Amino acid sequence: MTTRRDPYQGFPGTVGRTFRESAPAWPARNRARRGAPNIVVVLIDDMGYSDIGPFGSEIPTPTLDSLAANGVRLANYHTMPLCSPARAALLTGLNPHRVGYSFVANADPGFPGYGMEVAGDIPTLAELLHDAGYATYAVGKWHLTRDSASNAADDRSNWPLQKGFDQYYGVLEGLTSLFHPHQLVRDNSPLDIDEFPDDYYYTDDITDQAISMVKSLRAHDADKPFFLYLAHNAVHGPLQAKPDDLARHRGRYDGGWDELRAARFARQLAAGHFPEGTRLPERNREAGYDVGPWDELTDVQKKLYARYMEVYAAMVDNVDQNLGRLTDTLAALGELDDTVIVFTSDNGGTGEGGAEGTRSYFSRFVHHPNLPDDWNPDVQREIDLIGGPQSLVHYPRGWGMASNTPFRLYKGQTYAGGVRVPFVLSWPAGLPRAEGDTGVRTQYQYVTDILPTLLDLAGLRRPDERRGRPVQEPDGLSFAPVLRAADADSTHTEQYCEMTGNRSYYRDGWKLVTLHRPGTPYDDAEWALYDLRTDPTEIDDVSADHPEVVRELAEAWENAAWRNGVFPLADGSGALALRHPEDERLRRPLTLLAGTPELERYRSSRLISFRSFDIAVDLADHRAHDRGVLVSHGDQGGGYSLYVEDGRLRFAYNEYGELYEADGGELAVGARTVTVEATAVADLRWEFRLLVDGSETGRLGPVHQLIGMAPFQGISVGVDRKSPVSWPLYERHRSFRYSGDLRSVTYLPGEPAPYDPETVAQALREAAAAFE
Repeated sequence: MTTRRDPYQGFPGTVGRTFRESAPAWPARNRARRGAPNIVVVLIDDMGYSDIGPFGSEIPTPTLDSLAANGVRLANYHTMPLCSPARAALLTGLNPHRVGYSFVANADPGFPGYGMEVAGDIPTLAELLHDAGYATYAVGKWHLTRDSASNAADDRSNWPLQKGFDQYYGVLEGLTSLFHPHQLVRDNSPLDIDEFPDDYYYTDDITDQAISMVKSLRAHDADKPFFLYLAHNAVHGPLQAKPDDLARHRGRYDGGWDELRAARFARQLAAGHFPEGTRLPERNREAGYDVGPWDELTDVQKKLYARYMEVYAAMVDNVDQNLGRLTDTLAALGELDDTVIVFTSDNGGTGEGGAEGTRSYFSRFVHHPNLPDDWNPDVQREIDLIGGPQSLVHYPRGWGMASNTPFRLYKGQTYAGGVRVPFVLSWPAGLPRAEGDTGVRTQYQYVTDILPTLLDLAGLRRPDERRGRPVQEPDGLSFAPVLRAADADSTHTEQYCEMTGNRSYYRDGWKLVTLHRPGTPYDDAEWALYDLRTDPTEIDDVSADHPEVVRELAEAWENAAWRNGVFPLADGSGALALRHPEDERLRRPLTLLAGTPELERYRSSRLISFRSFDIAVDLADHRAHDRGVLVSHGDQGGGYSLYVEDGRLRFAYNEYGELYEADGGELAVGARTVTVEATAVADLRWEFRLLVDGSETGRLGPVHQLIGMAPFQGISVGVDRKSPVSWPLYERHRSFRYSGDLRSVTYLPGEPAPYDPETVAQALREAAAAFE
């Protein structure tokens, strides 16, 4: 059988022996239809329903105010209650469990709903628009690549360029420092960066990149429409704001969250977001999610807590400023009216800062059943440092409650506070507002509807097959009719939802919902029922009055769960801590030669997490004047650094913001092996020993281990890149490259400690299997 193709087969022209005897022909180029609109989707992170001007906020958002004044506000738009699932649903039009995103892309327990990979038969919005002749750009947060697949050795099959984008710039993971991003990626390559400028700010940077992409396109092609996916890491924690932005909000929140909720709700009612008679719920009072009265706080607490909210408001303010820079660019190109702009959030405001907030984000973020009694979730910081590069903070959950005004609960829950978020859409040329139309739409719509709606507005249909292969059917439905007419019916009449056991089912104004307590049984006693037509803020549980509706919707949820791949549900087995068996190879001893780019965060963490480990530094010929960092791992949120200064070996340990230092003595000249021995001891602690050529020269500890998301920045050899472990050392020497001859750094991971979550989860599975 031959596999050689005739080079002239199918050629519509004529081919002779010479050009004179031949007639040329060219294949048709892939061009979008004339007049196809540009599309910009601005997705902000962890923003609640009331945080922008068009939805009741006092934060100045003039750009969004202008877009809303000429566009449409979906006052009843719903999303998923967590980052990655919402993004998967938005970019595919499918329910997230079907795509494989039951959870954030930081897990791999081995089930279809947790695959964390967009399959080839699920085309993304970028792929579909690219097929239709659009240029496609993404900047900012991705969070659809599993953390274990975010390193430079991965096949990159689930990175942005492999999912339909021509260009990408941003952070693959779910969060980062806005002053010192831990790992920037351009297109398919992580960037190797030692230091950022003093005035660097990530939200400005990704906006600069987006504007540059658009300008470059127009310099090369005056007609080609573009799709820009601008996914902010703001306003996700840690909260960090530029000094000038922060200064504008000083004193704005001294009145507290109760006053703020009432003022925002009054503006929402006046704008027509809710029917007459809608009530503002009492403060959240569920155990673990409760918020107390602002007036009962001390003056010291009020001052500190108000500062947290000032930082958050400054971040929102900055997002709007940057959106203004983008719209100004579109206006200068004469394309603002011909661009569909969507602004929304991936989920509601969060309660993860706890009742008091935190100045130690990664410490507060730790969830382990055996945290010691002296674990500190809020390391002390001077109030003037809050919001700056030396502090990784988050607000108390009282501000998260205010962010979600007028709804109950937070991100992660299936109550409205977790899933009902602001939505603004503007397209003056294609969706002009009729006289008397306020632009407010109260019809229920869902995140999966964004893809079909944008295709509809662009005059495109989602194909049944792509590249000769059938594609999975969508779940979303276009709400273009709702955009065009205030009295149109909702196009999305029922929807299941699930997140870490929290469940809900919506149908024609009824909502069945649970607030699931981890480890408790899944049974019908959990369900609460709300009639959203008369009670949109979910105050009155009417399940006892309508048992038939409860049964009907509970059965519908069960059927939808099986149909969409929701099962298995999270339980007390610790299965979410499990990883693919092949990940064990990431715990083999590893030697990093001098000059190796920074090791990615997840890869780095596997070498040290929940275990003892050794670090051996091979110095070829240390000289008396040599100085600098030998190895570093982490940042201002937690990490460790081994360095030489003034001829002495030193070890810095940053315990979630609390800095400890050890002196390893004078480092003699010549070839040396410097070793850090970390021993995992009880109560999630490490004890450190410093050794030079096998002889102990210093000790540090015991100190709390860095677990959860810390250390967040990866391992660097011969330098402390970007966000430093030790701020005083950074002030003296910046990234402090080692000046001598450093051959290599070798990590030798030890056996896991008994409290390693993966070890515990595997033991539980084996014990369960023994009784089956």
